[in-house]
Amino acid sequence: MKFMVFTMYDAAKAAEVMQASDKAAKMPGQKLLAVYACLGRAFDGMPPNSLLGIGIRDAESSEALASVLYTLTLAGATSWAVPVLEVPVGSVAAEEKKLRK
Repeated sequence: MKFMVFTMYDAAKAAEVMQASDKAAKMPGQKLLAVYACLGRAFDGMPPNSLLGIGIRDAESSEALASVLYTLTLAGATSWAVPVLEVPVGSVAAEEKKLRK
């Protein structure tokens, strides 16, 4: 299942979080598909001097995803995962009809 993982951390913790992120990318049961760095204020209420990383992960189990999130937490990051549904381009209406049933 694919997840969008948001990782927010203080800029002073960037080195530790980056090392933990590299370690987490190699953990079994999950695959890091893409990583994005938000260089601005991503949302209202975000603390000053904070950075936000957004990753797309494909996790085989909740345990695999939890091991990644725990690794990032130990480095000083706050992470949350949101399940995402991959919808083929050009077929959004058809996918919505399937989900409605």
